[in-house]
Amino acid sequence: MNKDEFVPARKKLGRTQKQLADLLGVSIKTIHSYEQGRRAIPSHIERQIFFLLSNQRSRKQILIPCWEKKQCGYKESCPAWEFQSGHLCWFLCGTKCECTSDAGRRDKLQSCRNCKIFTSLLE
Repeated sequence: MNKDEFVPARKKLGRTQKQLADLLGVSIKTIHSYEQGRRAIPSHIERQIFFLLSNQRSRKQILIPCWEKKQCGYKESCPAWEFQSGHLCWFLCGTKCECTSDAGRRDKLQSCRNCKIFTSLLE
């Protein structure tokens, strides 16, 4: 995530810089640095932003779990299945998706950003 994605995400969440700083547990100066591009946005902050966006109360769609959408054969050994969080597979590390099973946190999220499970949550 870069500053050009961060600012619209904050606005979509309906938060001021101060409110988002409080929500994320960072200083307002940190938010300013993210928005001005002076500081890279860490992967844990990016994940929190996407988590908040994906769980906005206004969503009315029925969430189909990832193991059904992808017809996964590894579901019973996957954390998304174990915790019944098939719409949050992108958020969980250690998932068994063929495209992310060996990826680290940052690489996993980057790969998931192109996945229909993830993108459907942000529509």
